[in-house]
Amino acid sequence: MHEEQMVTFSLGTEEFGVDIMKVQEIIRIPPITRVPKAPDFIEGVINLRGNVIPVVNLRVRFGMPPGEETDLSRIIVLQIDNKIFGVRVDGVTEVMRLSEESIEPPPPIALGLDANFIRGVGKIGDRLLILLELDKIMDGEFMNEQTA
Repeated sequence: MHEEQMVTFSLGTEEFGVDIMKVQEIIRIPPITRVPKAPDFIEGVINLRGNVIPVVNLRVRFGMPPGEETDLSRIIVLQIDNKIFGVRVDGVTEVMRLSEESIEPPPPIALGLDANFIRGVGKIGDRLLILLELDKIMDGEFMNEQTA
């Protein structure tokens, strides 16, 4: 039986999961420097041990109302295709294993989120976990400028 390890996090009342192999680290929210003319979902950049990395506000990216920053707010630092960026979340809930059998393809309507971002829905008891495909979360143009 194939299992995937996921890091789960919350945005409002929704719970999401991302492949742990793409998670570099989870940090508290440091000072974020705004970037002129960046897309609205790019909150800015942070200095992570000398590396400047962009931070995506997932609430904005998913068209959710902005949330208050709390003690639980975190940035999940991801590495995808040699690009490093952070996503701001309301809280990191747990690390869990999901069996392939408990993962269903995304519903056709994709729950109002951009279908590109959703890899599937995990079922854990009566909880539903939206599994994200974060490769597509960064708008192509912004990332190209970062790596050029």
